Amino acid sequence: MTALRPEVAESGSDGQPGTVLPAADSEGTGLVQLHESIAALLASRGQWRQAYQHLRSAFDLVYADQDDPPRVPEQLRREVDRLRREHAEAREQSLRDSLTDSYNRRYLDERLLDMVAERGSTAAGLAIALIDLDWFKQVNDTFGHLLGDRVLQRVVELLQEELPEGGFCARYGGEEFVLVLPGVEPAPAVEIAEAARLRVERHAWASLAPGLRVTVSIGLAYEPPAPGSPTRPPVAPEQQLLHADSLLYTAKQSGRNAVAYRENGRVLLAGAASGRRGIAESRVVGY
Repeated sequence: MTALRPEVAESGSDGQPGTVLPAADSEGTGLVQLHESIAALLASRGQWRQAYQHLRSAFDLVYADQDDPPRVPEQLRREVDRLRREHAEAREQSLRDSLTDSYNRRYLDERLLDMVAERGSTAAGLAIALIDLDWFKQVNDTFGHLLGDRVLQRVVELLQEELPEGGFCARYGGEEFVLVLPGVEPAPAVEIAEAARLRVERHAWASLAPGLRVTVSIGLAYEPPAPGSPTRPPVAPEQQLLHADSLLYTAKQSGRNAVAYRENGRVLLAGAASGRRGIAESRVVGY
């Protein structure tokens, strides 16, 4: 952290000299350094209000004997803003998958818990699409893991296209991904999932490697609005993911490259797959 004892003025945003902070006496210098150290520690933990208070205390010590201190502590504000930006960037990186740059499982778990809490006071439903690449092991075995990584990256780009406001993609693990679609009705949710599946199927995969073909299977679970009634508490995120996983199993067992969803108690396949026979439905307790 920048010490609050510069002996020369810094230029402001307008090119004019900024605030000049005089040196503190030897006793005051120790207290200033202590406040700065505590502020740096608090800022590293994201405790910005407490960090600012300690920086302000250091500032007050420096100007204790001044008759006309500056009205706005520009240097303190710049320092706190810089630390806040650095913390926000580090926080964002901690929530991203390093390979695909989609959100990771940590962000998914945190955000779903927030959404369940928010749905108690809103009239919005929540759709969760669990997505798995079909025959991905064969892709790795045939074309190599480096190309397999490129396939995962491109699939994420395709999945993230045309998401509704508030929607996001997260890596669930391995070649499985989740699309979270808040505030949508069941029919549009199916359309979004089917459009994502179709984009993957129709992508020019041969441009990456001759003979390469990639498809995905999707299980789409929808939870209707829950007004917070004690007789019908919101479904926990783990349970809704379990429902999506069950439907993903159906899509896989029914021929892959399909979106499986539930409507009026029946499991259906979307789009071109809707005409397939012999839909293999798995049962989930509590569904």
